[in-house]
Amino acid sequence: MESLLLTDDGLSYRRPEVSEDVLSRLRRGQWSIQGEIDLHGLRRDEAREAVASFILKAHQQGRRCLRVVHGKGHGSPGRQPILKTKVQRWLAQRQEVIAFTQASGPEGARGP
Repeated sequence: MESLLLTDDGLSYRRPEVSEDVLSRLRRGQWSIQGEIDLHGLRRDEAREAVASFILKAHQQGRRCLRVVHGKGHGSPGRQPILKTKVQRWLAQRQEVIAFTQASGPEGARGP
């Protein structure tokens, strides 16, 4: 599995055959979001299944730029973002996912 990269812009991932330009364009929001899933309120196993189903369906429909909202963990034990690291690993394991980056600004980790 390719590694997750921690940069000043947050966490990102790309397969070796994918250009660095793809991550740069994702970070700058240059592609339209073609689908979104919100995992708020889901437990780990429910979230994993929901993400897998969402990605597979989007891939079958030809949607390429997706948003996964995992939340900040305020409802989790210890108020920790449990799904954040899980979602990153799940995405990196999916063959359909060629790259991802953490959203920035109000839509990302520092959002409301």
